[in-house]
Amino acid sequence: MHKAVLIALLVLGVFGDESSHKYEEGERVWVYANKIGPFNNPLETYGYFDVLPWCDPLSKVPKKPTLGEALTGDELMKLNVKVEFKRNAKRQEICKRSIDAHDAEVLKDAIKSQYWYQLFVDDLPTWAALGKVVKGEHMIYTHQRFSLGYNNDQIVLVNLTAENKVAVREGIELEFTYSVEWEESRIKFDNRFRRYLDESFFEHNIHWVSVLNSFMMVFVLACIVMIVLLRTLKADYARYDKDVDDDGAEFRDESGWKQVHREVFRVPPNHVILCALVGTGHQLVVLLFCLIFIAIASVVYADRGALLTYGVVSYAITSSVAGYASARQFVHCAAAGPAISKDWIRTMILTASLLPGVVSVTVFLLNLVAVYYNSQQAIPFTTMIVVVLLWMLVSVPLVVVGTFIGRHRKKVDILRVSQIPRHVPEKSHYSPAWIAAGGILPFGSIFIELYFVFTSFWGYKYYYVYGFMLLVYVILLLVTMCLAVVFTYFLLNSEDYRWQWSSFALGASTAGYVFLYCVYFFLFKTNMAGFFMTMFYFGYMALFCGSLAILCGTVCRKFFSFAPKNKGELRDRQHVREPDLPQHQAGMKSNAAYTVGTFSQQEDRGR
Repeated sequence: MHKAVLIALLVLGVFGDESSHKYEEGERVWVYANKIGPFNNPLETYGYFDVLPWCDPLSKVPKKPTLGEALTGDELMKLNVKVEFKRNAKRQEICKRSIDAHDAEVLKDAIKSQYWYQLFVDDLPTWAALGKVVKGEHMIYTHQRFSLGYNNDQIVLVNLTAENKVAVREGIELEFTYSVEWEESRIKFDNRFRRYLDESFFEHNIHWVSVLNSFMMVFVLACIVMIVLLRTLKADYARYDKDVDDDGAEFRDESGWKQVHREVFRVPPNHVILCALVGTGHQLVVLLFCLIFIAIASVVYADRGALLTYGVVSYAITSSVAGYASARQFVHCAAAGPAISKDWIRTMILTASLLPGVVSVTVFLLNLVAVYYNSQQAIPFTTMIVVVLLWMLVSVPLVVVGTFIGRHRKKVDILRVSQIPRHVPEKSHYSPAWIAAGGILPFGSIFIELYFVFTSFWGYKYYYVYGFMLLVYVILLLVTMCLAVVFTYFLLNSEDYRWQWSSFALGASTAGYVFLYCVYFFLFKTNMAGFFMTMFYFGYMALFCGSLAILCGTVCRKFFSFAPKNKGELRDRQHVREPDLPQHQAGMKSNAAYTVGTFSQQEDRGR
């Protein structure tokens, strides 16, 4: 009977454990060791028991990691210390270790490199230094003092103090010890992670000022767009109203964008790559919104690798967006050039594999570096298999589904393009240098937030102000949209109809400035050094900037069509004013009515 009651209590979860974060007095509280590494190189981490000559773990079987933990290099193993809930423990021995010449050199190098290590108690992290150099002597801390706080039956506070400095010399015997102190705390369990958040850093006044300045930039750009669209196009309307004098003679200004209305639908070069990039960019826009809202709604910083897990799964789920957007882009291209209709399969395959392929190659090369250094950042083979299966079984099928929906949606009928491409005047001032300069404004709207994000990722801080990130992200999109509209007008006025790739390059140029900022941050804002850290830093930053280029390029490409849409309406108005023209001329004029933004065929009222 007593056994049945005990089993029932265990099943119902009356007794606490680390999964429920509730404990009975005297119950064992496990201490997990995670990683160790040089302080100045955040990603150069190694297994706690792998590189230094000290005590062995209680069990060599690590705690089963989540997908995010495996990708971020977290591997938890039980430390050989006995901690019991609400029970203090005086100095207890962990182990003794004799130090030979090789061990002494290893410890000295680690202390000189400012090695630190990370432990977890009830999923709360704590850190301590391995040792320090005192007057040229390498000293190692051999005692760990755990100061733990509890509120009722839950642990709400964890502090670790490294004590008892001992000089590292050949032939000595190091005795590693620990002690435990419990103290009641008023901290609520739901707020126990707040002490790890640097509110004075993230909620500084400069953070608010930067967001305000970005909003002002959006306002100024919006005013510029209004001036371009209202004053300039209004002047064009007025000029068309006076095209015919009292005697019926024409004084037409056939320069500027009016000359390229039969060219704007021309199939761009490398259309398969462009369609794949546009589809991937739409997916990244949606993906980033999803991740930010998830981070706002939940406490992702309190769970190891949670945000990365959400990111991988969300990317797979949003793959249908990429398939649909690339398919619609391809349908628009195929409407202007029916000869390319068979390329939709290539477009679908490239859409499904473009970004995952680039990320996989980069991560694989970085993984080789991690394996060579025996670092904990090396991704396990089983985790690679899981990610590949997630891509093959979820992402790829969703891309196929999105592609078929996009292809079989309402067809588009657009104006026939001229058979001979029009010559682009050499007087056009919108060279690649101008396109590259266009990324300055979007970069200026986000670089302050980049500093906070980079400092969090590379500087041992928990980023939690996702509301700021959402505002800055919306500002980035708005600035890019406004820039696209303004640049479109001047590009087409210079009779340069190559807007497809120009628009994408205009938005993607923002990533170039971000990468330059990454170089500046690495050189002047961090103390990172060594081949390992340099490879990982610039490898991950290259992936980040490449994704940002695709995202901003897609946004700019999407809203590049707003100005031509208004121009199409103007051409349509010109046609309505000319009922007395000969039939063949009226038909030619009616074909000038077009809409790049919606790619819909307008009614030919001149025939």
